[in-house]
Amino acid sequence: MPPKRITPVLLHAAAVLLLLLAGLCRAAPSPVTLLTIDGAIGPANADYVVRGIARAAENGSQLVVLQMDTPGGLDTAMRGIIKAILTSPVPVASFVAPSGARAASAGTYILYASHVAAMAPGTNLGAATPVQVGAPGMEPGRERQDPRRKDGGEGKKPGPEDATSEPMTRKQVNDAAAYIRGLAQLRGRNAEWAERAVREAVSLSAEEAVKQRVVDVMAADVTALAAVLHGRKVSVLGQDRQLQTRDAPVTDIRPDWRARLLSALTNPSVALLLLTIGIYGLFFEFMNPGMAVPGVVGAICLLLALYALQLLPVNYVGVALILLGMAFMVAEAFLPSFGILGLGGIVAFVTGALILIDTELPGFGIPLALIVAIALLSAVLLGAVTYLALQTRRRKVTVSGDPSGAVAEVVKAAQDDTWVRIHGEIWRAVSDEPLQPAQKVKVVGRKGLLLEVVPNGNHPRGE
Repeated sequence: MPPKRITPVLLHAAAVLLLLLAGLCRAAPSPVTLLTIDGAIGPANADYVVRGIARAAENGSQLVVLQMDTPGGLDTAMRGIIKAILTSPVPVASFVAPSGARAASAGTYILYASHVAAMAPGTNLGAATPVQVGAPGMEPGRERQDPRRKDGGEGKKPGPEDATSEPMTRKQVNDAAAYIRGLAQLRGRNAEWAERAVREAVSLSAEEAVKQRVVDVMAADVTALAAVLHGRKVSVLGQDRQLQTRDAPVTDIRPDWRARLLSALTNPSVALLLLTIGIYGLFFEFMNPGMAVPGVVGAICLLLALYALQLLPVNYVGVALILLGMAFMVAEAFLPSFGILGLGGIVAFVTGALILIDTELPGFGIPLALIVAIALLSAVLLGAVTYLALQTRRRKVTVSGDPSGAVAEVVKAAQDDTWVRIHGEIWRAVSDEPLQPAQKVKVVGRKGLLLEVVPNGNHPRGE
């Protein structure tokens, strides 16, 4: 082949080789981080999501997908998650999934705060009225009834203040409505429906939410969501970014040991159990100084319970009633109250446990069966302690054998008032020689309950 014809062929082959190398060297798309909330939103969920978003930013993720299935949660935990989303350097897509899931109450606020809002088919969102205002006769959207009218006031259309007539409740509803409206305006979503979700507790299905511009897209799963969002532009901290999520690897970050431990501790039932174990552990340690185990376990459980309670919406009157009830039950073991203190303690404990958690949110209540079980167990335990104390008090004083020849230790040394300890018992003693406290002595005789002792080994200190 002539040299002039070889050169174009080589150039063409080199060009093809460079294209292949460029394709091989092309950087893979940045990963997508997946976080999951399944259940009520509390301190553990908030800590998990906040740390997950920070970790996604450190790992260079291009998108965080927050998959939710929640009935709602605590206001403080919800606002902590929203603050993390609003200040996140990585765009966050809240995704209500899988099919059959919901994003009620706090979940709706989080959905509105996210850079991208998505839902799977067969899901719903809404009912964002603060739960604390759901007292009888104050349900949001319920038509008021005027007792002076024969028809009970039925047929009246709900107004903006029909959620409740209480001033404090109105403040809570207005604050929540303004909060979610601000989030809707920030993300360019339907602000009118958001306010209705707070004031009237309305809900929407996934299809209706897309039509009414409440959410942005609908997808079956995370993979489908990544494909739908490919090429979409989002504004993150005032800067536009274009997502390249098609075929991007998904990094699934599950709750670690810290999140699982915090979730267990902030369970109101666990907190009540820890509080009970802590108080009784210290009680038994004070009754039997030196046992160590009840004191150590009790102190640890009590500190963990106090940590959990300060993270939960606690009614401090409930805490006071629980402590008062336990104090009454403990006092029953020492005071001849004929059961009055014990019965009063059980009533105070049960009442305090019922009102301990100051919220009606699902997932944050204490089962009545657990409260009754703890109260009955406490009553049986303290009844047994009382029985043993009474049996010991009625027992006659007995002398265990002849202590002659045994070595004792002087507890108190006076001219006419000397006491020694022998085999864990305190005896009155007499000696012809002067004695000193902590001195070792030997028993040489006994006259009734009086021991005759001499210094052990005839040493001044009894050594």
